[in-house]
Amino acid sequence: MKAIILAGGTGSRLYPLTQISSKQLQAVFDKPMIYYPLTVLIASGINELCIISTPQDLPRYEELLGNGVQWGISIEYRQQNSPKGIAEAFLIAEDYVGTDDVILMLGDNIFSGGDDFPSAVTEFSGGAKVFAYRVKDPQRYGVVEFDKTGTAISIEEKPKQPKSHYAVPGVYIYDNNVIDIAKTIKPSARGELEITDINLEYMRRGDLQVHRLSRGFAWLDAGTSSALHEASSYIEAIERRQGVKIGCPEEAALVRGFLDINRFEALIQQMPTCEYSEYLRIVAREWHDLYE
Repeated sequence: MKAIILAGGTGSRLYPLTQISSKQLQAVFDKPMIYYPLTVLIASGINELCIISTPQDLPRYEELLGNGVQWGISIEYRQQNSPKGIAEAFLIAEDYVGTDDVILMLGDNIFSGGDDFPSAVTEFSGGAKVFAYRVKDPQRYGVVEFDKTGTAISIEEKPKQPKSHYAVPGVYIYDNNVIDIAKTIKPSARGELEITDINLEYMRRGDLQVHRLSRGFAWLDAGTSSALHEASSYIEAIERRQGVKIGCPEEAALVRGFLDINRFEALIQQMPTCEYSEYLRIVAREWHDLYE
């Protein structure tokens, strides 16, 4: 399975921060925002990724992430010339996806807790799989409605009268049929290719699974200034309480076996002395204690 991180858009809700830096490069506590979806994907066993962003921001992502070899993965880049909807990602990255299944994550979505995504990737066997997360303001999101048996029966994009409190977070898993489906959908009234239209087509075919995220799971949408601050405060509180970093691709790559301990320690040596590198040194010491 391959992965796409969509890190485009204008970032208008984060103005004036996004005058000088892409939304997904903003700091969430002590790391760039894009580290969080990147880490989730690595932890899920994905080692081939594509970053989609604007022409002006792509060089910044390439400078930050490189080709991914430092984490034992492969990263490619594609540009989205203007924001024409989430579903356009499959048209932009068609040659990258090829004949594989694909998982798409939005670069401003932050997830913490549980093994829902690694399990979903491992168990995926075709069709489409999306997720449902209970929120108090569902009208801001794509909303999924369930019948009495727990089966998803409708999905609406930002409805004025939501039929449930379950929003669809910004992570979607599809088989390769998504490419052809994306080519058939039409722009919505706001001029975008809506990801909800792709999900509805899979639902029409009887191939859509909706997984309700566990209660211990946290989903943070860092798309506004207040949400960005809240996300930073949440990450800081969890990390200080547990002594474990959230959104650390080096650690995820080590655990997944994309890096061995020697390459992991060599990577640390290239970093300046800081809280982040000191944390990785602690991870390395604990690794030696466990496995040597």
